[in-house]
Amino acid sequence: MNKKMTRARRAKKTRSKIKELNAPCLSVHRTPRHIYVQLIMPGGKVAASDSTLNAEIKKEAVYGGNIKAAAAVGKAIALQVKKIGITRVSFDRSGFKYHGRIKALADAARENGLEF
Repeated sequence: MNKKMTRARRAKKTRSKIKELNAPCLSVHRTPRHIYVQLIMPGGKVAASDSTLNAEIKKEAVYGGNIKAAAAVGKAIALQVKKIGITRVSFDRSGFKYHGRIKALADAARENGLEF
């Protein structure tokens, strides 16, 4: 198994569990330069999104590919989701290991009022 197949296998496993729960999903995608996050409702509609491309986050963290930027995105998405009125979500890390930037984003979202 190569790296892509392993990640796809992990993603499939978590997404099937999230589908069973039928809860809003906080989906994360990561590239070497940026990190993106979306709140996806059970019907498939994107209710909120944020990334390191956002101007406010760029001011806080100049480079988008580090832990500081991921924490800023986690804080921003948590505030957006709370404005909608949702506090409990499922965390879809898209097959990425819960480590580094993914962990920083999740911790920042939890600190700002989201429950996984």
